[in-house]
Amino acid sequence: MTVTQKDFGKTKDGKDVFLYSIKNANGTEVVLTNLGAILVSVFAKNDKGEVQDVVLGFDTVEGYEDNGNFFGSTIGPNANRIADGKFKIDNVEYTVECNIPGSNLHSDFNKGFHKQVWNAELLSNGVKFTYDMPDMLIGFPGNIKTSVTYTLSDDNGLKIEYDAVSDKKTILNITNHSYFDLSGHKAGTKAIDAELQLNCSKFTEIVDDKAIPTGNLIDVKGTPMDFTTPKKISKDISADYEQMKKVNGYDHNYVVDNYDGTLRKIAIVKADGRTMEVYTDLPGVQFYTGNNIGPCVGKEGVKYEFRNGFCLETQYFPDSVNNSKFKSPVKNAGEKFHSVTVYKFL
Repeated sequence: MTVTQKDFGKTKDGKDVFLYSIKNANGTEVVLTNLGAILVSVFAKNDKGEVQDVVLGFDTVEGYEDNGNFFGSTIGPNANRIADGKFKIDNVEYTVECNIPGSNLHSDFNKGFHKQVWNAELLSNGVKFTYDMPDMLIGFPGNIKTSVTYTLSDDNGLKIEYDAVSDKKTILNITNHSYFDLSGHKAGTKAIDAELQLNCSKFTEIVDDKAIPTGNLIDVKGTPMDFTTPKKISKDISADYEQMKKVNGYDHNYVVDNYDGTLRKIAIVKADGRTMEVYTDLPGVQFYTGNNIGPCVGKEGVKYEFRNGFCLETQYFPDSVNNSKFKSPVKNAGEKFHSVTVYKFL
């Protein structure tokens, strides 16, 4: 296992940004940056030994400073949506920016975790990033101390370990927003030709195109939402199904079956001789098919656009802070948030 660091550039305000490479004996390589604790690349072999970078991203600091699609980003303090940008904790109402119509998405476009420069510590098999967010910087209470630790195993498991604690009661719901294409980041809409299986027999019903859950759980059986047995993502993506028409495809929170807070396999994706398994200890996963990718130039000058990648974002349910039916993402002052996600490449 080798872990190396090299210069990537500087932010607009002059902060140093680095790239970190983790490479195991099998030739699997993970590339990270301290800007946003972002996952830049995963170089993975297929069954023919061919290597492709299977994560969408950018070649420059400037790309990640913009990054309207959240490529590779660590999202926090809260992943996904908060209805109307408002929530209450102990009867105190807090307001965060409605950065999309009718809701807050991924905490803040400009000052969320993915736009901050993190401290980095090199480990024998990975990198630990740390960042302290000041109280109310973007509307969330508490001085929030967070670490995100990426490690790579000899059997090609990319483990992302999240730890956070606040000195005030607050929301802690952190995820990674990587877009994957197992045929390689340059493969375009081949991304949705991948075969997916989700160990999730229900999803959270949404109200409209704002994708705020109603609180009801819908059984996937007999609907285009069913991935309990393997099928191509593209098979039903244009189905005449109201829940999908609201968001132009898949952009839904799936409910992990038999959730008990322990780490478990929730997804298997296969394409081009590569397999990716996904593990989490959280109750939900947002399956998103890049329906809103704003056209942009990514790594190697590749143009990314509509449905050129898919996301499996492990999480507490969207708007769970406002829905008593859902497991709460709120932690007491001093109470530690700890979660693990693994993306394993076979």
